[in-house]
Amino acid sequence: MPSVHLVSQEEASPAVATNATRPWPAWSYLAVGAVLLVAIGMWLVWFSASVQRKFDEEDIRAACQRMMPDTADRCYDTVVIQRGGARR
Repeated sequence: MPSVHLVSQEEASPAVATNATRPWPAWSYLAVGAVLLVAIGMWLVWFSASVQRKFDEEDIRAACQRMMPDTADRCYDTVVIQRGGARR
């Protein structure tokens, strides 16, 4: 049996190349990547602000404990109100 197979014209015609191999265009991958990048960036900003606020609260509590140990909670509340931040 020969290792070469002759293909007739009828067998070759159904092999039409279609664009079905790429269901999503390239711009959709870019759009999904951009959305993921924005979401990750927003989460990082939120997380860093949360950590910074926590450290600020701990610093205020430590300072109030050193200066006025008997009324540290009242001192903390006053400082937070004066600064206008750090919710309880």
